Amino acid sequence: MQLGLGTAALGRPQYINVRQEKCDNSNLAEFRKQSFLVLENAYNSGIRYFDTAPGYGLAEELVLEWLQTKDDKTIEVATKWGYTYTANFDVNATVHEVKEHSLSKLKEQWNFSKQLLPYLKVYQIHSATLETGVLENTEVLEYLTFLKKEYNLKIGLTTTGTNQVEVIKKAMNVLVNGEQIFDLFQVTYNFLDQSLQEISDELINKNKLIVVKEALANGRIFSNKKYPNYKKMYNILEKISKNHNVGVDAISLKYCEQTIANAVVLSGASNTNQLKENLKLNDFLLSDNEIKTLNSFKISPDTYWSERKILAWN
Repeated sequence: MQLGLGTAALGRPQYINVRQEKCDNSNLAEFRKQSFLVLENAYNSGIRYFDTAPGYGLAEELVLEWLQTKDDKTIEVATKWGYTYTANFDVNATVHEVKEHSLSKLKEQWNFSKQLLPYLKVYQIHSATLETGVLENTEVLEYLTFLKKEYNLKIGLTTTGTNQVEVIKKAMNVLVNGEQIFDLFQVTYNFLDQSLQEISDELINKNKLIVVKEALANGRIFSNKKYPNYKKMYNILEKISKNHNVGVDAISLKYCEQTIANAVVLSGASNTNQLKENLKLNDFLLSDNEIKTLNSFKISPDTYWSERKILAWN
């Protein structure tokens, strides 16, 4: 397994999350400096997979700037297309991002993203859903196939929502000129939403790569009085954490690593301290009993996503 670094919280001062502490990101220059430092620390800690997107504010630009300080062929960058960041770093913005899965949006965003070459290895549809029709859009699929061949890229998609498995199944049957187009699936997975387990073996058997996002369930795994329904889970997580002398974040990341074989699990660390805590997943192994216990915290995708929907940008 590989721990990767997701850059959503490094490129946007506000992010959908349950924050543990107050945090002031109003100074953009300072925010940028801190984010750059997280990238550097991640690299120095052995992380080589970096996930970004134009929908993440200044993240792509930041990663590009950071790559210019490197000369290391082992670095892999993944980016996406389909979301435009619209909040303009305004804390009071009502709309933070706009989704558009059109050919013109793909070409426009590729035009900037291609600057990440030769480090760019993975190009993804950002939050592919059945509703946008992107998996039936011949022009888009043909253009992605052209990029795949022209630049030797892996083409992937990210999934969000209650029907992640359905979207993945549909995507696996998408053919362009008789060939499957999708090589990689970036999926929300944690011990609350375990739906990926339904299809992970099939993906692995078909040599598809899996990237796990939102392993910390947007912060819901951390003890929080707003979620009395998770009280028992919080108590047990605390015990497991103490048992391994790490934080709940490392437990959650380790759970993903041990239950989905060979996946890249993304850290969404927004500062160097969080990254340091996340990296402790390399220091221990969960027992079979502990994994069984974590499996028991599973909730329905409907419950998981309706809870997530009401999380604020902060």
